[in-house]
Amino acid sequence: MRTRLLNLWELVRTSLWFIPLVMVVLAIGLSYGMIAVDRKLAPEPHHLFTFLYAVGPEGAREVLSTIAGSMITVAGVAFSMTIVALTLASSEFGPHLLRNFMKDKSNQLVLGTFIATFIYCLLILRTVRSEDESTFVPAASVTFAIVLALVNVGVLIYFVHHISVSIQADAVITAVYRDLLEDMQRLFPEELGQEPPDSGHGSVPGPAEEDWRRTDYVAAPRSGYLQAIDGDGLLEIAREFDLVMHVAYRPGEYVSAGNTLATIRCGEKLDGKLAQKIAKCFIVGSQRTPEQDVEFGIHQLVEVAMRALSPSINSPFTAISCVDRLGSVLCFLTRRAFPSPYRYDRENKLRVIARPTSFRGITNAAFDQIRQHGRSNAAVMVRLLDTLQIIAVHARTSEQKRAIRRQADMIVRSTQETLGEDNDRQDVRRRYEAVVEALEQQQSQSALLSSSSFAVSGKWSDG
Repeated sequence: MRTRLLNLWELVRTSLWFIPLVMVVLAIGLSYGMIAVDRKLAPEPHHLFTFLYAVGPEGAREVLSTIAGSMITVAGVAFSMTIVALTLASSEFGPHLLRNFMKDKSNQLVLGTFIATFIYCLLILRTVRSEDESTFVPAASVTFAIVLALVNVGVLIYFVHHISVSIQADAVITAVYRDLLEDMQRLFPEELGQEPPDSGHGSVPGPAEEDWRRTDYVAAPRSGYLQAIDGDGLLEIAREFDLVMHVAYRPGEYVSAGNTLATIRCGEKLDGKLAQKIAKCFIVGSQRTPEQDVEFGIHQLVEVAMRALSPSINSPFTAISCVDRLGSVLCFLTRRAFPSPYRYDRENKLRVIARPTSFRGITNAAFDQIRQHGRSNAAVMVRLLDTLQIIAVHARTSEQKRAIRRQADMIVRSTQETLGEDNDRQDVRRRYEAVVEALEQQQSQSALLSSSSFAVSGKWSDG
């Protein structure tokens, strides 16, 4: 249930309607509250509100009508500007980045402010009565409407500035990078020590093959992208019915209807209702989300880089900025422990085997397509190797070093064929040698630390 609520919240917070709707509801409540204040105070000519706003019913109606009309017009202009920004973002940075503009809270708050002011003025307007109807002029409410109009002028100025800044390439890349780093911190919370931590389950045996009296499969009920997996729900079902599940997909991968979501090892035939219950733990939607998808933000940066390298845009500096951000993310991941694919219940029995996420897979997702699309651009290839050298300095495990070396080797091989200038090839070769040297230094330091740890542990044991 918690996973489904988080998935629903992710869909809600990336929509344009949620915050404006909340602000409209607040505006309705505020209008009734201000009217109640006016009825209670019933200000005389000497009252503060009458001093700030001293006109009759017709004047109040004119002011409220003017503010309401102007606010709905400005809201239409703001909405049009937002659509233009979305169109530009889709054409220049890729359609997958529309989500980032739609979830921008500044855009949602600005639209909500204009619409909420419009609703507030309409609700106050209907309470104004002339002399023939026992005159009632809500002075405090009208005064507050004027204050809201002044605030909206400042909001409009801010919105124009914000839209102008948000569609710049550097701002887009920075926003995607921040979201990606937050997702990585959430998905990989454990720090990696000098040596990879032991999960504590390495000595726990799984069920023996003779215990697999039956193997069943849970099929996907619909096609789409696997957005999230309710791991706690799967673990609880496996424990309750004494099952072992082997999950076939990772969040972010596309699933076709009828494909196997999980292989179930059980003692007897899997009940149809139980299979449906297991299938409900897999949330499949029409688009990818960053809730559990490790590579979601990485693919966004890669898409920006590839479009920047296309002949129509031809902006290698934008691609280089994406490479720099991807390098920072991979440097962060070298210090993080990747979760084990094995899930155990409270009795330390193996229950769920997930598809593992590896540093090599993330590195490939970050650099493969940029290398393939930019292999004829010497500047981009040199920056890729410079970035790999920086990552190599932070590398701690043999898997990380192998992934970095593999990327460096592929860059050198591809540029030797595509770069026509000999000096460019030499520059690439020098950067490649720097990457190899950094990896060798890290290897020597790791060996030295390992031997030092062994000597210290031996001395303690002898003592």
